This record gives sequence, structure tokens and C-alpha cells, in this order.
Amino acid sequence: MSDLDVTEAAGLTTGAVARRLGVSPTTLRSWDRRYGLGPASRSQGRHRRWSPRDVAMVEEMCRLAAAGVAPAEAARVARATHGEGSRSVRTAHGAGPASVPAPAGPPAGPAAVQPPGTAARGGAGGGLPLGDVRQECRGLARAAVRLDAPELESRLLDAVRQHGLTTAWEEVMVPTLRAVGRKWESSGDRYVEVEHLLSWQISTALRRAPMVLPPPAQALGAEPVVLACAPGEQHSLPLEALDAVLAELGVPTRMLGAAVPVEALLACVRRTGPVAVVLWAQTRSTASGPLARHVAGLQWGPAGARRRPLVLPAGPGWDRRAAGDFPRCTGLRDAVRTLSGLYGTQGAGRSSVRG
Repeated sequence: MSDLDVTEAAGLTTGAVARRLGVSPTTLRSWDRRYGLGPASRSQGRHRRWSPRDVAMVEEMCRLAAAGVAPAEAARVARATHGEGSRSVRTAHGAGPASVPAPAGPPAGPAAVQPPGTAARGGAGGGLPLGDVRQECRGLARAAVRLDAPELESRLLDAVRQHGLTTAWEEVMVPTLRAVGRKWESSGDRYVEVEHLLSWQISTALRRAPMVLPPPAQALGAEPVVLACAPGEQHSLPLEALDAVLAELGVPTRMLGAAVPVEALLACVRRTGPVAVVLWAQTRSTASGPLARHVAGLQWGPAGARRRPLVLPAGPGWDRRAAGDFPRCTGLRDAVRTLSGLYGTQGAGRSSVRG
């Protein structure tokens, strides 16, 4: 029996299940408290262990939520389908196996469920604290609260097409994300599923941006910019936005994503010989000045012509002490100007990065 088989037999930890599903451990604990979608057993040390049936249950929850089913109903169906005694579970009316019901009709109010693509523009933002924002944010918020993935995709790509990546990120995506975060913090772990779906759809839109934007006039160079979250840092969405804008300008990149191990980062730098390395840290606990200095000290090339990368600490986790003497960027536009300037341009040819 392999180590993986042994682990599966003993049950997965909450962290392992979270990584497998692409959600946070907090989300799984919230689903356990609110909907009873938790592990059925614990180890001798009282640690929560997820059986294959437990995992299948939360996988069903994720699938249904992404399809637009209300969280409470998605949880009920997931329990009925994969929970204990699921083979004999029947609907509340005793009419047979539980299934996803057809909507009984849209509720009254601004958050009423509508077919994808038919939501009215403007109006309230699904009860989210949006404040003074672009009109697009309100439609995006309503679609997020409804867990309407097709509508989110359509609205996000429309924003990128109309405003360019930088403005779409700063004035449409970020304000809506912040509003969802504030709602989550003030409502006792509600809206977790809204934030996760919105984040995923924004990430998808950033990767699909080349489909709706004109291609760059030319590649700016051969040596790439390496983009990496610091070890232990899971918040990669702002880094994905930077990667998308750099690609729009023709800047070559190597995106390593979230929580990059130190040795993997160093290996990538040595193998690619980048012009610059961006280290993203959302919190002070993940910002590492020693790591930034170590990366900045790496050299490659023949004797007499050895090169080093520019290291650019980015993100709110880098305070003055952690960043030291490294250049600091105040936001997406600042980072784009700094990095594109390394290739002999300030990005003035593309309106989406003008500031």
C-alpha cells in the first residue's frame, strides 16, 4: 500500500481537503458549523479526519454552489447524496431520491434570481456595502450574491474589454471584492462562498483577457519577469492581475503563483535569468527581507558579464522594515511602470496603464 493509500485510509486533514478543493480551511469549518458538512470521525488526537465520503460531500457542495444553487439547498442535497444513509434519503415530501429542485419562482427585491445574462444594470448591489463605485460593480455584486457564474464571467470580460485590464482591476474587481470581504466579516462567516466564487471568476477573467484585448504590438524582451508569492502566502489574485497587465504590454513573465517554496523560487531564477523578481506578500508574516536579499544576490552569466535581478517587494505585507532598501511599489500601476521601464518603455503606448 502506497503512502497515498495509507493517508486516504486514515482520512485527510482539513488542510489537505481545502487544497484539494481549492477553498480555504475556514470555508470548510464554516460549512461544518452552518450545514453539517464536516468529517464524521476524528483521530485519537481529536484531529478532524475526512473520509472519501466526507470529501465527496463537500465536492458536491462546491459543484452545486458554482452552478448557482443556494448554499443551504446545495448543502442539503450534498448531505442527501453523499452523507450517512444517503441511499435511503428521500425528499421532504417522500417522493423519491433527493435532487436539485427547480426554482419555485424568483424572490422579491433587487437580489431576485434571473436567468444568466438578464440581470439589470445598476441598482443595489445585492445588499453588499459598495459605497460610491462604478455602476459595473453593482451588477457584479448582484451576480456574485446569486452565485451566478455565467453572469459573473460575462460582466468581468465586458469590464476588461471596455476599460482595459488596469482600470477593470482597480475600479471594478477590487471594490467588489472588498465589499464582499466586509460583508463576510460583519455577518459571522456568511458569504464565504460568494467571495470564493467571485475570486475564482476574477482569476479566470484575468487569464482570458487576451481573448478580448488586442495583442501587444511587440514583445519587449526575451528575459522574463518572475512573479511569485512569498512562501506561505496564499493570496495570489493581485499578482495574477499584474501578470495579466504585463502580458498586455508584451512583457514576458513566469508566474509561479501562491506559496512558492524557497528552493523552487531560487531554481526558477537560476534557470530563467529574469530581469526582475516580484515577491508578493499580503501580510507581514509572509514578507521575508532575508529571502528578498538572497534572491537579489543570485548571479548568472559569464565571468565579467554576470547579472542579477531587480527584486521588487509588492503587497501590503512589505512594510519599511521588511522591504529595507528595495524599491517599493504603491499599487498595480506603479509596479507596471517600474517593470516595463526595465525594457526601455513606460507603457505609454497602452491607455490601460496610464495613471
